[in-house]
Amino acid sequence: MEHPQVIDPHDPLVERVRAICLGYPEAVEKESFGRPTFRAGKKVFIWVSASMDRPFSIVFKPDGDERLAHLEDERYFVPPYWGPAGWLAIDFDHPDTDWTELAELVDTSYRQVALKRQLSALDTRDSQPLV
Repeated sequence: MEHPQVIDPHDPLVERVRAICLGYPEAVEKESFGRPTFRAGKKVFIWVSASMDRPFSIVFKPDGDERLAHLEDERYFVPPYWGPAGWLAIDFDHPDTDWTELAELVDTSYRQVALKRQLSALDTRDSQPLV
């Protein structure tokens, strides 16, 4: 049985997240549990939609040293399912969403799961996060 779609994958905000994520070496998009996911090879680095009641959010894997600092900020939350594994989430549908910060979160998450060759390809290009 197919999982119901949690969010419209063609929504302009999702398209903006997609543009950031697919700019990474060997990044691919695959739907999983009715959500767009972005993967470095087989490993997910971004899930769109933390839950049915927060569809305009990304779930990301933070750097271990930054996780507690993120949790001090009320914009971040521990998502169901992924939270126990250390993942965090943040909404991106607010008018004041900082897309540079979001791109930095994507970058950090990608770096947590990418293969050495993917990181090497990433580090040989411009070091600015994709916005």
